[in-house]
Amino acid sequence: MDAAAVDAAITSRRSVRRFLDTPVPAGAVEAMLDAAARAPSGTNMQPWRGYALAGAARDALCRAVQAAFDTEAHTHEQEVRYYPEAFFEPYLARRRKVGWDLYGLLGIGKGEVAKTRAQHRRNFQFFDAPVGMIFTIDRRLAVGSWLDYGMFLENIMVAARGRGLDTCAQAAWAQYHRVIRPVLGLAEEEIVVCGLALGYADPAAVENTLTTTREPARAFMRFDGFDE
Repeated sequence: MDAAAVDAAITSRRSVRRFLDTPVPAGAVEAMLDAAARAPSGTNMQPWRGYALAGAARDALCRAVQAAFDTEAHTHEQEVRYYPEAFFEPYLARRRKVGWDLYGLLGIGKGEVAKTRAQHRRNFQFFDAPVGMIFTIDRRLAVGSWLDYGMFLENIMVAARGRGLDTCAQAAWAQYHRVIRPVLGLAEEEIVVCGLALGYADPAAVENTLTTTREPARAFMRFDGFDE
């Protein structure tokens, strides 16, 4: 196995926020999902379930959620909280930096509510990606299955990079679960985990030049018992 190729697929993954309209064949999407499903899960439960949408199906979901966003965004909440009620360090500083960096590239200044809202609304057109996915989990499962789910989603994003495709994982979709539910015909036990945009990054889009930082391993991990 080529470690460099694997590392390149991992380290080149980024959250793309503007895509080309180049189609992605269903077979390519299915192959990525088959590969991603090799993610480990407790007792091999495989807690993931999802909906891959393109064309008219994708557009119908986008229209429904954008309509809700435009008229009643304040009434929608996630079923399961993704972020803490109050941010604290070092997480607050990291959150602020990525926001400032992205909005700086887009020319959105502090307090420009209309521009900020317009950018957030782009989540609900999958940032123009030709393929949008919605992932769900059975509400009867426990926190371990949510951890397993993260490994599955990362596998999708790395598999996409291996094929020259890009992604953006989107927690924002979970807020609109009540709108999504009838459009996709979700079962009552399904909780919306997130959305995911898939396609080819627009190389001319300034927002796609954003490079986020990561802490080195020595900053978050203690190493004991190794020969230096």
